[in-house]
Amino acid sequence: MPASEYVNGLRAKVGNGLIMFPTVTAIVFNAVGEILLHQRSDTARWTLVAGIMDPGEQPADALIREVEEETAVQVRIERLAGIALHEVTYTNGDQCQMVNSWFRCRAVGGEARVNDSESLAVGWFALDSLPELNPFAHHRIKTALPEDAPAWFAAPGDPMIPGW
Repeated sequence: MPASEYVNGLRAKVGNGLIMFPTVTAIVFNAVGEILLHQRSDTARWTLVAGIMDPGEQPADALIREVEEETAVQVRIERLAGIALHEVTYTNGDQCQMVNSWFRCRAVGGEARVNDSESLAVGWFALDSLPELNPFAHHRIKTALPEDAPAWFAAPGDPMIPGW
C-alpha cells in the first residue's frame, strides 16, 4: 500500500527531512515452526512483515492489520519480543527514524499470499533455510524465538540500529 494520507501530509511539510514513526513488526510462526516473510515490492528484498502505525492505533491493532493487509494471514500475538530505534533512508531520499516494536505471533487463519501492492511474494520459511535477510531482521527473529523470554531492548547509551 502506498504511503498513508498522514505520512503524505508530513512529507509535504518536511520534504525528505527526518521524521520519527512508530512501527510494528510481526515474527509469525506457523504450526510447524516456519516464519512468514514477504518480498518487498520497492526493493525486491525478503523481510519480516512490518508497517507504520496509524494515528490513534494501538500497536497490537496495527500489527494484526499489517499482517492481514500484506499476507492475508490472521495472527494471534503471543508476546512483545522487543523494541528499538533504527534509521531508514528510502531510495527516494526520505529519512526516518523508526521506533519499532516487534511481536512473536502465531498464525491462526488465512492462507499466505500476496494481498496488496507492497509484496512481490509471500512465503513460509524454515529457520535453517531463510532467504537473505538484513542483520536487524535476524536480530528480531532471534529475540522472538523463545516463547516466554522478556522483551529485548537496547541498553541505555547503545547506538541506534542501522538501516532496515
